[in-house]
Amino acid sequence: MSNDPLLQPYQLKHLTLRNRIIVTSHEPAYPEDGMPKGRYRAYTVERAKGGVAMTMTAGSAAVSKDSPPVFNNLLAYKDEIVPWIREMTDAVHEEGAAIMIQLTHLGRRTRWDKGDWLPVVAPSHHREAAHRAFPKKLEDWDIARIIKDFADAAERMKAGGMDGVELEAYGHLIDQFNSPLTNELDGPYGGSLDNRLRFCLDVFKAMRERVGDDFILGVRYTADECLPGGTGKAEGLEISRRLKESGLIDYLNVIRGHIDTDPGLTDVIPIQGMASAPHLDFAGDVRAATKFPTFHAAKIQDVATARHAIATGKVDMIGMTRAHMTDPHILRKIIEKREDDIRPCVGANYCLDRIYQGGLAFCIHNAATGREETMPHVIPKAEVRRKVVIVGAGPAGLEAARVSAERGHDVVIFEAANNAGGQIRLTAQSERRREMIGIIDWRMSQCEKLGVTFHFNTWADAETITAEKPDVVIIATGGLPHTDVLSKGNELVVSSWDIISGDVKPGTNVLVYDDAGDHAGLQAAEFIAKAGGKVEIMTPDRSFAPEVMAMNLVPYMRSLQTLDTTFTVTYRLEAAEKSGNQIIAHVGSDYGGVSRQRTVDQIVVNHGTIPLDDLYFELKPGSSNLGEVSYNDLVAGAPQTVQRNPDGTYQLFRIGDAVAARNTHAAIYDALRLAKDL
Repeated sequence: MSNDPLLQPYQLKHLTLRNRIIVTSHEPAYPEDGMPKGRYRAYTVERAKGGVAMTMTAGSAAVSKDSPPVFNNLLAYKDEIVPWIREMTDAVHEEGAAIMIQLTHLGRRTRWDKGDWLPVVAPSHHREAAHRAFPKKLEDWDIARIIKDFADAAERMKAGGMDGVELEAYGHLIDQFNSPLTNELDGPYGGSLDNRLRFCLDVFKAMRERVGDDFILGVRYTADECLPGGTGKAEGLEISRRLKESGLIDYLNVIRGHIDTDPGLTDVIPIQGMASAPHLDFAGDVRAATKFPTFHAAKIQDVATARHAIATGKVDMIGMTRAHMTDPHILRKIIEKREDDIRPCVGANYCLDRIYQGGLAFCIHNAATGREETMPHVIPKAEVRRKVVIVGAGPAGLEAARVSAERGHDVVIFEAANNAGGQIRLTAQSERRREMIGIIDWRMSQCEKLGVTFHFNTWADAETITAEKPDVVIIATGGLPHTDVLSKGNELVVSSWDIISGDVKPGTNVLVYDDAGDHAGLQAAEFIAKAGGKVEIMTPDRSFAPEVMAMNLVPYMRSLQTLDTTFTVTYRLEAAEKSGNQIIAHVGSDYGGVSRQRTVDQIVVNHGTIPLDDLYFELKPGSSNLGEVSYNDLVAGAPQTVQRNPDGTYQLFRIGDAVAARNTHAAIYDALRLAKDL
């Protein structure tokens, strides 16, 4: 048996867990009609196949109709969920993993205009900033009803084959009872700590009566809100002891912080550029104080940190949740002594930020996650070996190369720069975005192991490509900044790339005009502000940087607000003209009736990219498909068989920003779904 701490089994009551790594409860927003159907099941089972000890589903499945999901969650209050749960749990158990589900009532952390338009309820009238609903203060009959709903839901989950249920008690209704900041009830459920904890314990009592002792019950709870007047560490440790002493639960899953605001949520679930494992020592304090099974997860993104957490006894089970979205086969690779092959989580948080904007959770650089029904995590070999020539070694080109090489093809890459990375290498110039380079480093390592041939510092032309006698040519040349957006004065502006790369020195009084809304605009603004420049960020949109999304926006705001940056929305930069050594910016509005001026010494435009596609069009006449892609075949996962030119000697495709300005995930998805069928 291995002496690796992570590979040791753990006995949790009657349940034997095969190792020490879990996927903690999270909601990828994959349900269909509130049920865990095909996509949800395939996603969950893949992590079991990868060797994880236990996977926890449903970052808060709703137990009541007045707890409507604010994004696509499971609906545990419906009887029809049981057979869907059973299909999923049976499949996970067949792979040797345990499976639990997290249940919740959201309380005030939802909206009244979702679901059945029922009033939001909480133990006070205080609105949660993140979801903006003013709640009804709970009555006695509400409390009794919701306790029964929890018990009913737990019974459904046991009937569906779950190994246990975890209650979500941070930020949601149970935590709203526990915290003195959000509980203003009188009588048995408000006031003293005993009273505030009563709701949580009554829920556990009701569930335990329904499910019996041969069923795991746990709680993921706030042991320190990190808020003035809230639950502090001392009271949190007392709550931890009381939860243990109740005899109703089997483990503690420790959270530190609060999630009622975007900054609070981001501190609980840190993103790239923030400290790794920031709450691990705190979780260790809880375990030391209680001597009770303790779980924890919060930016445990690498195996070394997970191993440290178990080896030092800080926790009993360690969660690597976002890491398993990036690579569901972490445990298999540890067992096979292939840790270098683990695809790294780079903390981009594309997964979580998407669900908070109403989308499905996707990993920024594993396009198979959430698409397990159609996209492979393990690339199958091709029946016929082909010569694949790729131009461009950014994320799209490298993914196409990796997948093609995994298929067994002979792969050659041409790259004009002296190293790989494309826009990723540019974005990684920012200290907080430095982890993004892991997207490139991992692919370079994989390509080198697979024998891909690289030609750097090579500006490939059609003759260079055809000399390789390719069967397939993939153009992944990306794009160049598009700054030609003004009615006049375009020659006076610079791009966000110019600033980030250091090719242009930051000005002292700068207007950053950003109508792409992605990271580059904010990165450029931060570079300028940190260099001492006065910065105004202007956008014609009603909010700035929408593509950056909520949790990724937090570190930018903390930095830029400290640096006294001005944010201006709903105004459009229309023109620029020179005035001595200054520039006059002419500003209007899509809403009409506005004509203003700004005098600055630099204008930075962030307006996406224009495809760098000359080589594609040069090669197009010699291709058998004339560059055409069958979207039907692409979506269906079938090989590309378009034949439009009988004299063509190679198939020609372009991917990523060489097609149109999108994002890293889109570029990698382009490459995976094309190359997997070559």
